[in-house]
Amino acid sequence: MQEYVNKILTSIKEKEPYNTKFLESTTDVLNSVIPYLEQNPHLKELSLLERIIEPERVIMFRVPWVDDNNKIQVNRGYRIEFNSAIGPYKGGTRFHKNVTIDTFKFLGFEQTFKNALTSLNIGGGKGGADFDPHGKSDMEIMRFCQSYMSELFRHIGDKTDIPAGDIGVGEREIGYLFGMYKKLTNKFNGALSGKGLEFGGSFCRVEATGYGSVYFAEKMLNSHNDTLKGKKVAVSGAGNVAYHVIQKLYEYDAIPVTCSDSKGFIYDENGINLQILTKLKKENHQSLEKYVEHRQYATYTPKEKYHKTRNDIWNVPVDIVMPAATENEININDAKIIVKNGVQYVIECSNMPSTPDAIKYFQENKVKFAPSKAVNAGGVVTSVYEMSQNATFEPLSFEQIDEKLKEEMKRIYIDIAFTAKEYGYEDNLVIGANIKGFTKVANAMIKQGVI
Repeated sequence: MQEYVNKILTSIKEKEPYNTKFLESTTDVLNSVIPYLEQNPHLKELSLLERIIEPERVIMFRVPWVDDNNKIQVNRGYRIEFNSAIGPYKGGTRFHKNVTIDTFKFLGFEQTFKNALTSLNIGGGKGGADFDPHGKSDMEIMRFCQSYMSELFRHIGDKTDIPAGDIGVGEREIGYLFGMYKKLTNKFNGALSGKGLEFGGSFCRVEATGYGSVYFAEKMLNSHNDTLKGKKVAVSGAGNVAYHVIQKLYEYDAIPVTCSDSKGFIYDENGINLQILTKLKKENHQSLEKYVEHRQYATYTPKEKYHKTRNDIWNVPVDIVMPAATENEININDAKIIVKNGVQYVIECSNMPSTPDAIKYFQENKVKFAPSKAVNAGGVVTSVYEMSQNATFEPLSFEQIDEKLKEEMKRIYIDIAFTAKEYGYEDNLVIGANIKGFTKVANAMIKQGVI
């Protein structure tokens, strides 16, 4: 089966050598599921791998809009509808200047198996645009969102494809997108998630990815007769996910000591002060370097002073590392420092933050590692609860959804840990998550025929 998998991966390299992140993601998943393929050799005859690596639909379109100086700008929009075998496409919308089709193919592929780990019937998709919302006025962002939706609306729907937010797309952007969708379709439904509470949004949606990551972490530690209490944690990022990871860690009596943004990171050995972080990032949208003006013993390290081959935030000696910023922020050099510092757990909160060689190094050195497709599934879980509330017009309380989220994250951990053990890879949650998600999607595809 290894030869068969290698052949598929080689075909990806030959067809699209520029899609490096997609190749990284497919390599991770396909190599992980070899034990399952060996027990089910008929899947080769069904060309299942050849089908599962191809998105069902790739949509790319221009997004023209007018800035505040009355100058016409043009960006590129995307939507990758990757796999609908177990339900309608579901995945975030990312506005970031550096995104490409490679970004969304890898995210859509990952999303397919992440969604399959939940108990909910949702397929995988992802999209967005190479638009940078930083420094733009509200009116510019509104005009961009309206132009973006003027094409996207014909491809989405509450039972077809349900985009959510992601990097650069928060409640403001979702509001503008939904307003335009409603105007163009004359429908008020759950075609987007992450909406404001006033027009169909769900309690706990903003907090879900961060909170869910911590619920997963606590269950993981409990399974090793351990707990988050008193643990020092290095968290990267300072956006929505990182903020709520930090917030929830305090509720479990852990001590988050770092966070970061695009310009550098802060280290506060007494624990990140949430009041200051809220003021800087949520209210004033300022750089973290101003944090040290409010905390005498905290330190700030600008990005230009980082080691050339490492992310210096991982130099901080802690018990747990929880990357919550972006992909590939932990490389092999970072991994070596993390292991050297005696870190016990690496728990991925953002999408694919560790490179393959970093993950391999963690596993070889007995660091307990949890992959993002399992850890950060809380966002999509709560998005589906929002869709359900939109369909029934029966809202749930914050407490009800938070409890559902907690139970779902615990169940995901139990499922992937059991699957890893079942295939002879105890404590290898990467293999457990990939096999568990893959089998659910594969079985649905087989039963639906060659489509």
